[in-house]
Amino acid sequence: MAQIIEITSLDQPGLEVYTSLTQAQLRNRLEPEKGVFIAESPKVIARALEAGCQPLSLLMERRQIEGGAKEIVARCGDVPLYTADREVLAGLTGYTLTRGVLCALRRPALPTVEQLCAGATRLAVLENIVDSTNVGAIFRSAAALHMDGVLVTPSCCDPLCRRAVRVSMGTVFQVPWAWLGDAPGQWPHPGLERLKAQGFATAAMALDEHARSIDDPELAAQKKLAILLGTEGDGLAKTTIAGCDYTVCIPMSHGVDSLNVAAASAVAFWELRVR
Repeated sequence: MAQIIEITSLDQPGLEVYTSLTQAQLRNRLEPEKGVFIAESPKVIARALEAGCQPLSLLMERRQIEGGAKEIVARCGDVPLYTADREVLAGLTGYTLTRGVLCALRRPALPTVEQLCAGATRLAVLENIVDSTNVGAIFRSAAALHMDGVLVTPSCCDPLCRRAVRVSMGTVFQVPWAWLGDAPGQWPHPGLERLKAQGFATAAMALDEHARSIDDPELAAQKKLAILLGTEGDGLAKTTIAGCDYTVCIPMSHGVDSLNVAAASAVAFWELRVR
């Protein structure tokens, strides 16, 4: 049974994880085993729990305890449950954007690149994508459209940041993912070489007059293919494109030059899936 704690002040001990810690402090990259992330809404929290993530505390409106979050409360055991009426909780930045329920959870241990690649045939690689909404949307597309995993370069937005988790609808807990290197200097080299050592052909999604169309049959026929998607605006770095086996584009019409990276990912994942 959860330890129900009435909130009388936003300075109350235990609330720091929701009110004052920065994303970097939550992530605690120097000591990942101590890292924390925040999940929002019963559905997303349920997916995190199903993936084996350890709950640390809950924060919710009082009406949710016996309402929409009743099952989540039961599943989280005896963790602290901070609660108050909606008017009190409205003082928490961004809280009113949630569905009335937040959960702080321990960050899960991630696989290595080599572990993730083992047995995979289709991977998404995210290069320096900094918008958390795009990262969350790409994970949702990866889950829905047959990707076996996602690799994230060191300068990318953290897939477990609060907004990315929310936009992904919890699919970030369903699709295996890993950091492709520990520091920015490890991408694109030796990151690309690590992929190729695991037998993956690499396809750079980029605007290039010499690029192959995404419906080229040779691409879909690849037994193991990594689909690389670049940062908003500039796209993939030239050195990354030069190091890939293929440069691939989505044919456009009506004078449109490109799609948002999240939209492009959905097209690419579907078209380049294993047939």
